[in-house]
Amino acid sequence: MVLADSLALGLAAAATPINLVYCLTGALLGTLIGVLPGIGPVATIAMLLPVTFKLEPLSALIMLSGIYYGAQYGGSTTAILMKLPGEASSVVTALDGYEMARRGRAGPALAVAALGSFFAGCVATLLIAVFAVPLGDLALRFGPAEYFSLMALGLVAAVVLARGSVLKALAMVVLGLLLGLVGTDVNTGFVRYTFGIAELSDGIGFVVVAMGMFGIAEILLNLEQRQIREQATATVGRLWPTRGDLRAAWKPTLRGTLLGSVLGILPGGGAILASFAAYTLEKRLAKDPGRFGKGAIEGVAAPESANNAGAQTSFIPLLTLGIPSNPVMALMVGAMTIHGIAPGPQVMTEQPTLFWGLIASMWLGNLMLVVLNLPLVGVWVKLLSVPYRLLYPAILLFCCVGVYSLNYNAVDVVLTAVFGLFGVVLIKLGCEPAPLVLAFVLGPMMEENLRRAMTLSRGDATVFLTSPISAGLLVATALMLLLIVAPQFRRMRRDAFAE
Repeated sequence: MVLADSLALGLAAAATPINLVYCLTGALLGTLIGVLPGIGPVATIAMLLPVTFKLEPLSALIMLSGIYYGAQYGGSTTAILMKLPGEASSVVTALDGYEMARRGRAGPALAVAALGSFFAGCVATLLIAVFAVPLGDLALRFGPAEYFSLMALGLVAAVVLARGSVLKALAMVVLGLLLGLVGTDVNTGFVRYTFGIAELSDGIGFVVVAMGMFGIAEILLNLEQRQIREQATATVGRLWPTRGDLRAAWKPTLRGTLLGSVLGILPGGGAILASFAAYTLEKRLAKDPGRFGKGAIEGVAAPESANNAGAQTSFIPLLTLGIPSNPVMALMVGAMTIHGIAPGPQVMTEQPTLFWGLIASMWLGNLMLVVLNLPLVGVWVKLLSVPYRLLYPAILLFCCVGVYSLNYNAVDVVLTAVFGLFGVVLIKLGCEPAPLVLAFVLGPMMEENLRRAMTLSRGDATVFLTSPISAGLLVATALMLLLIVAPQFRRMRRDAFAE
């Protein structure tokens, strides 16, 4: 009954005309960036952060959230019709979706993707609502030692779940922690690692790092490649899938939703890992795995359900513990901080309208997406006819304007360009930027909680082991570290990401 009352409160807040407008705006922008290759939700949210300064906190968070899960919808459209995934989580969808389109079955592929995403989004939102209160109550028992151990577990999990070399992912985490140390030490007042640059005394801005590593770097990498836009079909045709399609798709949709919901909570997991894992699972469960890659509808339903579920359950650690599980959630932390909201369990008790309003808006946003996504297929495909030589300069301009408007500081623009070039180098070396960005956000928080725990215990480091919660989290961290070095796990991990 308490849950129903809370959801009713949230629905009343989210369904106001102004919030519905921002929800629709976020959903449409998310679909747009999901369609367009070269710019993802991280860069777009970073660009739009300055726009949200003047908005009410709930309106700002509703719009930014809509961009994130809307991008999971949009990426499937061009992945199916043109084999051109706009969003990384839609890469797997292109394998079977494009083959279905080539056989004249683009409509059922798009419909299954949209319906699967809608179902997964609704289920994931329900899970957020159900688990928010008990997890929030648990989080209230957390002190500095528990938070430090939780963040350590999160960073190690990000290494385990990152694609590519474990050693390179670990190096990215260490580099992110070092970058997070730049600026003024809040405890001693000493300026550290600024190399005499006065503008760095407040540290490196998160938007600068995120925009450079994800926005600028991705654009530069796309520009060096020749873009081939082969459209599978000029017309979508009949949208509604046949009974056979629905029978084949409903179980993969359920499994994808469950798998995505779990992986979305894990640090470093989220939509990308969920879509790959769901596709791999369906291929291994199939009686005829040879059908995959040749137009199997299960290869569309499972990853699309998983990526949308993963995108939405990644809000659970943010809303209940105040811990970002991926770069997008790290940006959401920045948005909440800008509006004077300290992420964590206290938001649920101190600002219940904002907390439950954001959760309720996810249902509204998913409904808007499934209603709008299919009729606008033609518009999104037409948009891709815009030459890249016109599209990318405009995106770069918006990136620079967005970064400059944060602090009206030209050094930030220069640093964004530097991180963009650095991001290109890292990607070419096979290093994934996501662990670096997560470590960059969590590093200062870890340092603060480490110092606070040591101060409260008067320098006794056993405080991290005497607390049952902290000790349990550290044991889990140690087990993950052992898992990393296990040869069998490394082989399984390499095979999973190779598929």
